[in-house]
Amino acid sequence: MAEEAQEQQPLNINFDDIPTLDIPGRSKAAILLVFLGPETSRVILQSLTDAEIETLTIEIAKQRKISTEEKLSVLFEFEQMMMARKFYAEGGLEYAKTLLEKTIGPGKALDILGRMGTALQLQPFEVARTADPAQLATLIQNEHPQMIAMIMAYLQPKKAALVLQSMPHDTQIEIAKRIALMDRTSPEIIHQVENFLEEKLSSLIGQDLTKAGGIEPLINIINNVDRATEKSIIETMEVQEPILADEIKKKMFVFEDIVLVDDRGLQRLFKEIDQKDLSLALKGVTDEVKEKFFKNMSKRAAEMIKSDMAFMGPVRMRDVDLAQQRIVKLVKDLENKGEIIITRPGEEEMIG
Repeated sequence: MAEEAQEQQPLNINFDDIPTLDIPGRSKAAILLVFLGPETSRVILQSLTDAEIETLTIEIAKQRKISTEEKLSVLFEFEQMMMARKFYAEGGLEYAKTLLEKTIGPGKALDILGRMGTALQLQPFEVARTADPAQLATLIQNEHPQMIAMIMAYLQPKKAALVLQSMPHDTQIEIAKRIALMDRTSPEIIHQVENFLEEKLSSLIGQDLTKAGGIEPLINIINNVDRATEKSIIETMEVQEPILADEIKKKMFVFEDIVLVDDRGLQRLFKEIDQKDLSLALKGVTDEVKEKFFKNMSKRAAEMIKSDMAFMGPVRMRDVDLAQQRIVKLVKDLENKGEIIITRPGEEEMIG
């Protein structure tokens, strides 16, 4: 990691020219949402509580005129925060500190890490996050599945996927179930597991009661394993935990993932899709998703869909979600029949 940090080239920006203004946190969030625009802001707001949305909406309404200095200050701080989180996710606190110092200077780096506070400094299993996946798998493969699940729940999805793939089949299933069903873990248990790894890897940092595991982390991991491992885990879980397996399968492929379907498969999908469903499903999605559909249909068909979308005007989000779910179900059915191919991350492309 240190060698990678040394190779990182500093950005050709005079960061001292960027203003640092004393702006309240709520105002910063409002300014950022205004700058990002309605499409991106809508996605962000959907992840917030009603109270948070109400607070931000009021704050946005107050921002009648945003100066260039305010905009630059907020955007620069946001970029620095995202940069710090990215570096930390890649290699841990020291790695993030090294790259930030090289990129924005020691003073600003410490300031950013300080503002991020315990979100960075109190992550459990930091050494496990930076360890080689193969070595980590060898170290913990004979431990209890619950312990392995706890450690994997804190790893980056791709690293956790590599660890999971290296485990015996029966152990894979046990680990997957335990990650999905895991909720909150007491600090005492985390501390015990950290002490175990401490002897093998290095000292780790404890943390208060922390949420880890659940359906979403498991899906992130499964989406990064090879197709054979994914299929094996799901099929076995369908027998052992059918309700849990059904919940996982519903969330494993979302409408936006259609960009992973090969072109020939998408053209096959068009034979099954209701045109009204497609017009409705494409409302509000990214340009990348729309382009994936439009480039695989005739110019006349694409114009018809675009015309339908414009004609229907504003639509309820629930109706869009239902249309997308119907199309996702068609994708899954066709994939199960072998009639379309979904190229998942890490899989080799098919050759005709």
